[in-house]
Amino acid sequence: MSPSRSALIVDDERDIRELLVLTLGRMGLRVDTAANLAEARELLGGNRYDLCFTDMRLPDGNGIELVGEIARNHPQTPVAMITAFGSMDLAVEALKAGAFDFVSKPVDINVLRGLVKHALELNNAERPKPPPPPPEQASRLLGDSPAMATLRATIAKVARSQAPVYILGESGVGKELVARTIHEQGARAGGPFVPVNCGAIPAELMESEFFGHKKGSFTGAHADKPGLFQAASGGTLFLDEVAELPLPMQVKLLRAIQEKSVRPVGAAGEVPVDVRILSATHKDLSALVADGRFRHDLYYRINVIELRVPPLRERTGDLPQLAGAILARLASGQGRPAPELTPGAVAALAGYAFPGNVRELENILERALALADGERIDGSDLHLPQAPMRAAGTPDNGPSAPPAEAVLDLDPGTGALPSYIEQLERAAIQKALEDNRWNKTRAAAQLGITFRALRYKLKKLGMD
Repeated sequence: MSPSRSALIVDDERDIRELLVLTLGRMGLRVDTAANLAEARELLGGNRYDLCFTDMRLPDGNGIELVGEIARNHPQTPVAMITAFGSMDLAVEALKAGAFDFVSKPVDINVLRGLVKHALELNNAERPKPPPPPPEQASRLLGDSPAMATLRATIAKVARSQAPVYILGESGVGKELVARTIHEQGARAGGPFVPVNCGAIPAELMESEFFGHKKGSFTGAHADKPGLFQAASGGTLFLDEVAELPLPMQVKLLRAIQEKSVRPVGAAGEVPVDVRILSATHKDLSALVADGRFRHDLYYRINVIELRVPPLRERTGDLPQLAGAILARLASGQGRPAPELTPGAVAALAGYAFPGNVRELENILERALALADGERIDGSDLHLPQAPMRAAGTPDNGPSAPPAEAVLDLDPGTGALPSYIEQLERAAIQKALEDNRWNKTRAAAQLGITFRALRYKLKKLGMD
């Protein structure tokens, strides 16, 4: 590490200052110290620092004041908060004020070194740029609409932090891609990105999957196994569909996040972990908290920064660019030139509500590419369901199932019956999934169909 790197330590406890000076000095940093806010402000006024640590409580004020000042006046200096053990509310407050991360007293040297490493990488202009996302995912962040410009700008900002980010948005908007982009643009880009669907892990295996286990800790544990936290060490752990975590696991996850350590099943002690937590769900977590189905303390811990991904119907101006990119990728995979969307096809897409968002758009275009004749795709080639169409000038409240009596008005000669049946299927599947908290096995049982049949229907309707 370059000896030209420097750090500022702000703490009124001499022992803490000496510990940090010793540790950071051994890492090759030049270190200045301050015992209060006044000394810190004077040093910041005459020096540039690559990193700052500040205590929460100082003799002449609050460390959060300093966090805010550094964020405003020295935005290139990552600042980390030193908090007392168990002061998680204050730590979260510091993260919201702009702190890069936090470290609890008594200070764990290994955790401290990892934090310093990531902080310094933020200002390392020579760090290689991460590779672009795969083409099949890149299309989901395309678009020049204000909504997408805002989303990309926000991603660039939160990528500089280590604060937990809660990504919310409807199914199919690309929440995992947003999480992956945050990872790739941040200091942890060189580390692993580990996504996990919380709804896909059986409850009885969750603790072992997340935290690992020791050989012989339970029947079938034939060898030591690291968990997802250990697999993501030095990188990012993405908790998709976090609302599906059962309450007992929420308690254990909260402690792992707070203490930055995990206890593998059957282990005598805890193992330090160095991960950034990103989480996502299509559900309303605040409503689940109010209903007692999601712990409020975990909610506030993972929701330090909230990032909303807009649905496709809020950025229909991006459709031509999105559709073109998707068709180019699909056609390339088939070794053929990409067909052109006619104005009629573009107009049809713009009038469709896309309950399945970008994922549904991809399914529609893949089907159209397979069925269309020639080098152009017209509106009739898209085979769009009719119920989600919205009239110009009407408020967009999302798709809804048609009333039951509407079937009496259908003329079989118009070809509307298949679309109507498809909408009934869509509405029934949506309700079953919501009733069963998006557990597909239970939803299939409620619908009276097999799990395999449900998976087929979800793909066919663009709801997978």
